[in-house]
Amino acid sequence: MQHNNSGMWDREFTRFSSFIYEQVGIKLPPSKKTMLEGRLHKRLKSLNIKTYEEYATYVISSENKHVELIHLIDAVTTNKTDFFREPHHFEYLVRNVLPALAAQGSGSSLNIWSAGCSSGEEPYTMAMVLADKLPAYPGLRVSILASDICTDVLKKARDGIYPEERINTIPLYYKKKFLLKSRERTRSLVRVVPELRSLITFRRINFMDDDFGLTNKMDVIFCRNVVIYFDKPTQKALMLKFHQQLKPGGYLFIGHSESLNGLDLPFKPVANTIFQKV
Repeated sequence: MQHNNSGMWDREFTRFSSFIYEQVGIKLPPSKKTMLEGRLHKRLKSLNIKTYEEYATYVISSENKHVELIHLIDAVTTNKTDFFREPHHFEYLVRNVLPALAAQGSGSSLNIWSAGCSSGEEPYTMAMVLADKLPAYPGLRVSILASDICTDVLKKARDGIYPEERINTIPLYYKKKFLLKSRERTRSLVRVVPELRSLITFRRINFMDDDFGLTNKMDVIFCRNVVIYFDKPTQKALMLKFHQQLKPGGYLFIGHSESLNGLDLPFKPVANTIFQKV
């Protein structure tokens, strides 16, 4: 049933949810109807569109699809992230992965992909822990690709500017080394130092694309707390694409609430939520 004259009908929700699934692999159960309605309300207002039915037709029609789809996805994806989230992953990266790759003398480069990087906390955390250890590995070059489907958060990530309350989870040692305070004392903002920003390239990538358009194979892929929105077949298809994108013996890190169980994939577990390509 419809709440008010301009509310969302079930049939419109069905249209939106099938379209979103088709385009980006995210499954929206009927229980998410109120959430979707609330989040799309702003889009309707800014486009001066009166009903959800009209908006559904607008976003699904071919000439608007590519532009408007970005806004639709921005509305349905939640971008909850923190610096040093799941810290054991970053410890494993510097304690195990870094020395192993350096020992191989693997063309002296370490390519990492932060897939679903949101507002940048994950790739900047990687950059902090790696840049700190790099002096011990002369000649090793680190490059981090950070991607998301949401353009709003990518812009924030690229800027590398955060309110002070966002940096509580960063150990003091790294704060002192890699963050600059705003010169304007009234503004409690910090900025990531240029040395770290230069290690990271930001790009918009849709996991549903057949080919991510990446020339480099990766040593490490972090894709954490992203596939929880996907159903099993979509998860499996994506993990196989990641497998292809990794170098032999490359590593895949997933979120603590996620699992590869039952997906029958060519990865072996090497630590909690950390897998290696076989």
